Amino acid sequence: MTDATQESRIHDEIIDSLDEEQELEMDDERLVRLLEQYSQNPPPESIERHRYFTELLRLQRELVRLQDWVVHKKLKVVVLFEGRDAAGKGGVIKRVGQRLNPRICRTVALSAPTERERSQWYFQRYIQHLPAAGEIVLFDRSWYNRAGVEVVMGFCTPDETEEFFRTVPEFERMLVSSGIILIKYWFSITDEEQNLRFQMRIHDPLKQWKLSPMDLESRRRWEEYTRAKEEMLHRTHIPEARWWIVDGVNKKTARLNCIHHLLQQIPYEDVPHAPVILPQRDHKPDYHRTPIPADMHVPSTY
Repeated sequence: MTDATQESRIHDEIIDSLDEEQELEMDDERLVRLLEQYSQNPPPESIERHRYFTELLRLQRELVRLQDWVVHKKLKVVVLFEGRDAAGKGGVIKRVGQRLNPRICRTVALSAPTERERSQWYFQRYIQHLPAAGEIVLFDRSWYNRAGVEVVMGFCTPDETEEFFRTVPEFERMLVSSGIILIKYWFSITDEEQNLRFQMRIHDPLKQWKLSPMDLESRRRWEEYTRAKEEMLHRTHIPEARWWIVDGVNKKTARLNCIHHLLQQIPYEDVPHAPVILPQRDHKPDYHRTPIPADMHVPSTY
């Protein structure tokens, strides 16, 4: 990568970070008004960003419709997000759940297993997080840790890995036959792109926490992860629970493509809602509001 190319990519990454802050802070109405300002003649550098924000908001509105349908039909949905470190899984998960009810759509991101969990049936700690009727669960990494990080880092034996590959298709068939809708995504990025994203995290104090010693070691073992990924896809791509590959090199298009595809996997319709009518507040003539002591207030620093 030339210096000019790297400088351009760093610029794009900074803009992307600013866009993330902007989209997470804006409410729907303000975002729509902002987009409308550029709808006639957007400046050239804002065209792609404008399209991204427009499509993201539209897709998130569809996710709200899907959420209503999941609750209405009492569906059970599990979505697995897998991929290399810095592949963009977290960004997509954030956008999927951003405008949904956290009691309906929740994210599961498990830490390393405890000693007790390591002595259990491998899938046991994941089962407790599966959805009930009317719920969506997004796994930020899943039981496929055994086919990836655990293999590459030597956290499991060859026999344990082989047992996983033997049993995981049957485990997923059981989930599907029980009524769970299981969708599996693998986020794919290039060697060069991962290196750039790691470099950005090193120099961004707000993102340095994302770089663990395990992440840095995974960078060194790129080829070992590639071999592990190829075997995983080959041995666990089954008709009942197939893999879908998301091109993650461009973060924004990866988010849009993944959300769009997710919406296609579950046929949904509008759910009728009774009109919401705000009731009149009761007024009690004998009620007097008690003043709050000044020392209980948060100082108005800003």
